[in-house]
Amino acid sequence: MENEHVGSRRNRWTFLTNHARVLIAIARDPGIRLRDIALVCGLTERTVQAIVTDLQADGYLSRTRDGRRNRYVVAPGARFRHPAEADREIAGLLAYLAGPLAVPASPPAGEAHAEAPARSEPHATA
Repeated sequence: MENEHVGSRRNRWTFLTNHARVLIAIARDPGIRLRDIALVCGLTERTVQAIVTDLQADGYLSRTRDGRRNRYVVAPGARFRHPAEADREIAGLLAYLAGPLAVPASPPAGEAHAEAPARSEPHATA
């Protein structure tokens, strides 16, 4: 008889979603390339791009251009999406897994950073 945790589908699950892994990678290195996020997270670049788009659309990230590269800023007050944790900010989890969030530098005079989109009501799924 096969052990329930070895050789079955049960040993493939993880605590963090791909969205969480991508957000953690960005929190660790706000200038990281999508290609590098894909390597770190074990995902395709296309999947990472879709996840970054999701995170931006829901207000977890904002993106600015820095020359030819993108630079990301994690929204410090963003909250978890699931109703069970919706009263908690993601900053605590990110600080634990990625270190303190970087505070974005003020842009030079006359140059504006992109603002994070307004947060909508929490969604029912994570």
